[in-house]
Amino acid sequence: MTYRGRFAPSPTGSLHFGSLVAAVGSWLCARHAGGEWLVRVEDVDPPREVPGSARTILRTLTAFGLHPDAPPVFQSTRHAAYEETLDRLRAQDHVFPCWCSRMDLVPAGGLHRDGHCVAAPDPARPPAWRIRVPDTVVTFDDALQGRQSQSLRDDVGDFVLRRVEGYWAYQLACVVDDAAQGITEVVRGADLLDSTPRQIWLQTLLGVATPRYMHLPLVTDAQGRKLSKSAADLPVDARDPLPALRLAIAQLGMPVSGMAGSPEDLLRHALRDFDPATLRRSSHPYG
Repeated sequence: MTYRGRFAPSPTGSLHFGSLVAAVGSWLCARHAGGEWLVRVEDVDPPREVPGSARTILRTLTAFGLHPDAPPVFQSTRHAAYEETLDRLRAQDHVFPCWCSRMDLVPAGGLHRDGHCVAAPDPARPPAWRIRVPDTVVTFDDALQGRQSQSLRDDVGDFVLRRVEGYWAYQLACVVDDAAQGITEVVRGADLLDSTPRQIWLQTLLGVATPRYMHLPLVTDAQGRKLSKSAADLPVDARDPLPALRLAIAQLGMPVSGMAGSPEDLLRHALRDFDPATLRRSSHPYG
């Protein structure tokens, strides 16, 4: 089976340094395996999106020499596929409408574990749609972070697939599109590690293939804060990509001395030395 990886940014602003590291890491893994690298724009959360940032992110990737093997997919064009999947789950009685507020869930620690809505139906407003989770533990082996386990009922509860506002939840859209694009390897930041057991369980329920997962450590500042949330976040300047690209390659634990030329030259140099087994497994301050 051909290796097929992807980078899937959300257009909530310009590409930040932590996302650049994830993009470079996923690109290197795909090219090292002789596989394909795709880009998917996860634009299904309009309240969080910054107008124009999707195109800005794509232009930035191009400026950094990160060229996908197919045109980018925009999740905002994929509503019919998500609706079809929700209809299928509804027909199989795996999902239920839910009018619960956060206050309704406080007694259960903020989680929904009952398999049905505990609030009274409200015909004046649309419900969210949640999926019933079993009392089971999902375990998987991450290529960098090792064995991971999560109790769906105790740690997550019945999670949302479509929100009250009608927006699609990340877990559903991600699983549907990874399957549709034939993604075999997911290389992404460790901030999404907690989502992976839910996605694996949902893949099994839908009868689609489960990719292999690798979660790269987050880039932090000197105080250990996620860099994208820190005042120290390094700008990613598409007009001058080489400084940030060198730092991104170094952040993955690779030497950058002697690297020169265009962004494509730097990436080719990095690819010659790349070994997934030497990637850093824990967070490391940038610089």
